[in-house]
Amino acid sequence: MKRNYSAFAEDIPAYSGPKAARETYADLKQLSAIPGHIYTRPELQEWGLSTVFVLAKNYNKLVHVWESVTAMVELWHPQTNSFIFPEFEATILLEELEIMLGLPRYQRGEESAISYTVDQINSWSILAYITTKKNDLYSMTSGMHVHLLSIAQWIISQCKRKTTNYTAIAKAAAICICGVILFPEADGAISFGNLSIIDSISEGMKIGQAVLGFLYAGLTSAALGGPFYGSVVAFELWMGMHVQFRAVEDLTMECKTMLNHPLAHVGGRLHMSPRVWCKTAQVKGIQAWRQYLRSLTVADFDMRPRFMHGRTIHLPQRTGLALRLLGNGVLVSYNPDRCHLQCGAARTVVPLLSHFPPVQERKRGDAQDERDMRSAVVHWEGCPTSAIQAEVEEDDEAIMEYNEALKKLQPAGGNN
Repeated sequence: MKRNYSAFAEDIPAYSGPKAARETYADLKQLSAIPGHIYTRPELQEWGLSTVFVLAKNYNKLVHVWESVTAMVELWHPQTNSFIFPEFEATILLEELEIMLGLPRYQRGEESAISYTVDQINSWSILAYITTKKNDLYSMTSGMHVHLLSIAQWIISQCKRKTTNYTAIAKAAAICICGVILFPEADGAISFGNLSIIDSISEGMKIGQAVLGFLYAGLTSAALGGPFYGSVVAFELWMGMHVQFRAVEDLTMECKTMLNHPLAHVGGRLHMSPRVWCKTAQVKGIQAWRQYLRSLTVADFDMRPRFMHGRTIHLPQRTGLALRLLGNGVLVSYNPDRCHLQCGAARTVVPLLSHFPPVQERKRGDAQDERDMRSAVVHWEGCPTSAIQAEVEEDDEAIMEYNEALKKLQPAGGNN
């Protein structure tokens, strides 16, 4: 009798944070250590996943300060898709996300390379490229989710057998690692929709919009009392660059939080030394974080971090018209024009809300969804740009003194 895939539907536990995830993905730590199979394969280097691989390789070391994440989420406004501080608004910009995670960036003329799906997703064809054994497919899926641990175990078994199907192994590894770092939604599982997005990487498509849209939707869910999902790694990288960290005079001091923070592993490429001190290290507990963030001033928020100098920010065509972030689960409006201090562009008129709902469930396969997707690309093509200049308020003498002090430091251990 032919088995029905839908018969394997079961309840998938909600994503409960990195502690449970580390236990679930214990086997994933072995992936980057397999010579000649995963990390060194040119396929994955071409896909623009080098930074994601660095974060995945050190995933078991990462420690998230959930009190700071929770307090920041409470400042998220579901209608404007921005964090509301006493003196200003801020949001996670698409350009920031692309640089922080090392994802391929959008360029003018590449609008057709934006990853989106209109038709219903044939997830079985994606998995069938990895394996055609029905028992493997059954163990990898349940309901509308894909189990990453089963895929990881399949990868390890292939590598132990020294099989040469490198592209299939690389695709499977990308599914596991991107599922952990970019699309964490349920413990040990990702949705079929996110599976399709990850698979599109190998086709040369850009996924920055989908990653940010997924994170926006997760922030809105948490702000309204639902579960939090989306890339907590990207979220903490963004918080670290804008809110938490600064250099100090005594460079011999170490911040244990920083040593286990995602920035410790990607700070170099973001022009940030790993020898920094967390200025909020003394902020402990949810109440203290709430008080700290809700009294944050413009002076305490780094509007233009160094890794954004000279970068171009895409802004809406006109007041009230915002780009819609393309994901598979929902459509999310994107309003960088509200965050004028962060974008380096003056705002003289308070923009109206986008005429699109902030978060709207997608109905793939119908004509309206097709029009929505096409119009989103047109909106992106017509967006003006604003360049972030390097002329920000920086103390050159202090920076020079800081750099000289760095040269005198002796490394305390191996590099991660």
